[in-house]
Amino acid sequence: MLKSMPLSYSLRAFFKASLECVGLMGALTLLSACDFMLGTRQDDTVDEIFEQGAIDPTAVQSVVGYVPVLPVWDQFMSPTDVWVGYDEMVYVTDAQGVHVLDLKGERFQTIPIPGATKVTQDLRLHTYVLGRVDTLIDSAGIPVRRNLAAVYVLERSATAQPVFLDTLVHPFNDLSRSNTNFRGRFDEQVQYTGIACLGDHGFYLARRGPSNNTLSAAAPDHAVLVFRPDRSNNGYVPGLNPSLSGLKSAMAPSGLCGLMGPPQLVFGMNPSRDFILLQSATQAEYKALWIRSTENPEVGTLYSENQTLVQFDRTKASRFLYEPFRFTAPADVCVAPDETGYLFVVDAVRDSLYQFTSKGYEGVNPPPSSGLTRQVRASFGGRGSGPFQFHSPSGVAYFRRTVYVADKGNHRIMRYKLSSDLER
Repeated sequence: MLKSMPLSYSLRAFFKASLECVGLMGALTLLSACDFMLGTRQDDTVDEIFEQGAIDPTAVQSVVGYVPVLPVWDQFMSPTDVWVGYDEMVYVTDAQGVHVLDLKGERFQTIPIPGATKVTQDLRLHTYVLGRVDTLIDSAGIPVRRNLAAVYVLERSATAQPVFLDTLVHPFNDLSRSNTNFRGRFDEQVQYTGIACLGDHGFYLARRGPSNNTLSAAAPDHAVLVFRPDRSNNGYVPGLNPSLSGLKSAMAPSGLCGLMGPPQLVFGMNPSRDFILLQSATQAEYKALWIRSTENPEVGTLYSENQTLVQFDRTKASRFLYEPFRFTAPADVCVAPDETGYLFVVDAVRDSLYQFTSKGYEGVNPPPSSGLTRQVRASFGGRGSGPFQFHSPSGVAYFRRTVYVADKGNHRIMRYKLSSDLER
């Protein structure tokens, strides 16, 4: 039996429809779509889904919240990222490489890629996977094997015969390092932590590492590299301080996303070159930064901080993206490319999924009939394996009003929809 509790404004209609479904199917309930979404009456998951306060104890549960979509996709080995491509296939990175699934969760194939951590795709359907590669480096005339950060570029990744187009290896893909020596173990410590494709097929690449001397001719290890459509490096984003906290810094980058995402097509795509950068350094006050990109005819591309996000309008929301120390260890970020413009962040230490508007307000828009004027907080999480809990979540994606979370410690991919969207 379900626990006795007040159902939310939107969940009530959804639950009513589910009960009607059960009544129609009778003895065939186990095979019904109701079971697919909610489980059976003997399934404890049903109770957890509808337990009030499971999303966030301070959220307005009588109005709207996120609801898990079942079944859970499991049988992964510590998944680190999830991405739904322009080809409408789902890509998941874990200890085995990158898995290719359809939207029902059926696995099509696994492409072995060493150390795979992040995955994305551009409009040409080229798939980019962040991983590692073993490379022989000449050291005083002696070849030494080094394990280095790499970007694997694949074509036809959703076919039976994917093609590896390119492998970009640190530091050889960094224009600023063309005249500097290999740094041995220091270069081995460098990690690629995020990638964001742009409308012109270029991309940003976030990295972190131990060498961050701003007076050096080479780019700091804590940086965002800029790549052209032909995958050649065009330098790095200037002005991101690798060691001081501010509205324009890059302190141990841990994630990166742009404003484009499927199912956008060539016509009507978002031309913005802005990006959201996550920082994992403890001393970083704002660990999710929105960096603006503008073109100046005289000097080229300019990058600036998004000052509007520090203007807290407490008549519209109670918490904000730029609230100091809102996060502990943000691991991934994505922006909904639809009319909602919602921004999602997963925090691997707080074991939580956070949701914000494009203005930096935490929460979702209240239903028109609710009478509310403030954003309704819908962030949720906490350590555990329940449907509203995570264990070191490391990746987040959004596709057609569904949020996907790579729940690393629980070896699963979770999916969520807003309860208000269930009535669409």
